[in-house]
Amino acid sequence: MLLPPIFVLAALLAFSLWNIRHMDEETDRWREQLQGADRLALSGEWAEALDALWESYDDWSHSQTYLHIVSHHDAVDDAEAMYRRAIAFGETEELSEFHAELSDLRDQLRLIAEMEALNIRNVL
Repeated sequence: MLLPPIFVLAALLAFSLWNIRHMDEETDRWREQLQGADRLALSGEWAEALDALWESYDDWSHSQTYLHIVSHHDAVDDAEAMYRRAIAFGETEELSEFHAELSDLRDQLRLIAEMEALNIRNVL
């Protein structure tokens, strides 16, 4: 009689642990992509920086449905807006604004992963 609820709880725990790892991997990849775009912009290679940023944005966009299911909508929407602002600053070659926006975006992506982490703050 207790077996079905135990299996359901075990499945939920397994999915939660997988989601934590998956979110860490995804956000780490996006953050590395943004770091690369930032390095290119700092070296004056704006076309390549924008290409790298667009590639990161495309990669990010492919995960939108999943992110909206498992993560807080406000955090995902904020990251989306930051991507758009970074692209706009990159197109106008505003180095300081571009660098600041990418830095904020990397922090936002870290926050998204942190919100899914298994820690006492998230459990309670």
